[in-house]
Amino acid sequence: MSNTSFTRNSTGAVGESAAGATTSHAPRAPWRDWLALALLMFPVLLVAVDNTALTFALPAIARSLDATGVELLWIVDAYPLVLAGLLVAMGSLGDRIGRRRLLFVGSTGFAAVSAVTAFAPSAEWLIAGRAGLGFFGAMLMPSTLSLIRNIFPEPNRRRLAVAIWAAGFSGGAALGPIFGGWLVEHFWWGAILLVAVPIILPLLVLGPALIPESRDPNPGRVDVPSIILSLLVMVPVVYGIKILATHGLAAEPLAAIGFGLLMGYVFIRRQRHLLPAAPAQSGPAQNRTAPSDAGARNRTAPLLDISLFGNRVFSTAIIANVLALFSFNGFILFLAQHLQLLEGQSPSESGVAMVPALIATVAAGLLVVPLVKKVRPGFVVAGGLLLSAAGYFLVAFGDHGNGPALLLAALLVLCLGVGAAETISNDLILGAAPAEKSGAAAAISETGYEIGSLLGTAILGSILTASYQGNLRLPAAVAESAPAEASAQAGETLAGAVELAEALPGPLADAVMTAARAAFDSGVHITAAIALVLMAGASVLAAVVLRKVPTAR
Repeated sequence: MSNTSFTRNSTGAVGESAAGATTSHAPRAPWRDWLALALLMFPVLLVAVDNTALTFALPAIARSLDATGVELLWIVDAYPLVLAGLLVAMGSLGDRIGRRRLLFVGSTGFAAVSAVTAFAPSAEWLIAGRAGLGFFGAMLMPSTLSLIRNIFPEPNRRRLAVAIWAAGFSGGAALGPIFGGWLVEHFWWGAILLVAVPIILPLLVLGPALIPESRDPNPGRVDVPSIILSLLVMVPVVYGIKILATHGLAAEPLAAIGFGLLMGYVFIRRQRHLLPAAPAQSGPAQNRTAPSDAGARNRTAPLLDISLFGNRVFSTAIIANVLALFSFNGFILFLAQHLQLLEGQSPSESGVAMVPALIATVAAGLLVVPLVKKVRPGFVVAGGLLLSAAGYFLVAFGDHGNGPALLLAALLVLCLGVGAAETISNDLILGAAPAEKSGAAAAISETGYEIGSLLGTAILGSILTASYQGNLRLPAAVAESAPAEASAQAGETLAGAVELAEALPGPLADAVMTAARAAFDSGVHITAAIALVLMAGASVLAAVVLRKVPTAR
């Protein structure tokens, strides 16, 4: 692995050592770097908005395309399944062919597929289009983060750039429900996809002049079997987790996860086999002596450099990133149900109610940049995870029966923690990896996003559902007045209980909602207590392992 050292001259030019990763040899004024970052925000916003906006268009899609429940599930799931399966492969591909080139290919493809999919005449067409968006979307996020690593080699500027990148992602997620609802209300569901075209145009027009290319100078040959293995790892695992979150424990999702984990073992064995042996005197992964150019290009290179995980800072920052997203998505899962089903808010109203907390995520990410000049980054990450634990503490031991104020306040506290922990952990991930492997490092970070989000939904969602089902006690009079199918559905989900209450007269409806609220709240308390312990443990881990990472200079 090559050992890269970057320098920046008085004009802002990015230089490199003889073994370094190519970025740019032409002088670059600092303002060009920040304009390049501004352009990189367009695909970040696009992916973030696309992730959350389409969910609010599902009722309109069901009516327009006459989609079945299974088809609606695949309309949502096709995108993350393909995206998660290809992130590592695309990050490694960007290191080989050029991260800017991959970004432009992905952006062009994403815009083109979005435009075609916006006019999908059938649910099958839309599912295929969403899978195509996952393919090109996998090129975007690792490319943007790895380009930031190479545009901003100086740690303080890079840390601010990563904070802005994370703020763009959080801001897009916050805008998605509001923006998507407005487009569906004033136009049609396809407008959510069609809007990708004008968002991508500034990047494609100005990007070639402002964004410098970068790649691994000694990439080696592409290992096709590893790409196939990575798909066989991620797709079954992600599919299994999503099915567990939706339908609970069953043989099919457990078998899928088991198969994915088995392929993961095979994948890791192959990567270790392909990793070149380090010289006896070598130190950490990023300090190994580079192989000769000819030897590196002739050998088959590992798709994923497993030695990155030997760096404790890198691996611990990945864990912190995963758990921060686990914390956030698990919270959103039950908060959205509480606001819409128990408080009676519409999806857009609940989205607006969450905006202050999501703004806090952005603010926290920007505020910790100067903070790490005085406080060690490991303690900032630990403090962020501890704030997440504090948010869950409010939920676990608070009273949810007096409106949404307590839960929204807890979300605000949690988002402050997520914003701080996520920003610094991403910076630690990029800083711990060699510059020539920044695409692979960014892909691992993005995969952590996906896995953390899915685990938060699946694990906490399954616990919440099981607790609700075990604690629901419907009045005997309900069984006598309501159809057996409706009562059974009420026993499965909170949404089913709300539907049942809407079909019953006043006193019985109130009794059903009282029982459903009590059962749901009991599950929320248990879920929050488990998440509280997990976040507190993660905070201790980060404080201990990352305590020696020095403050920024």
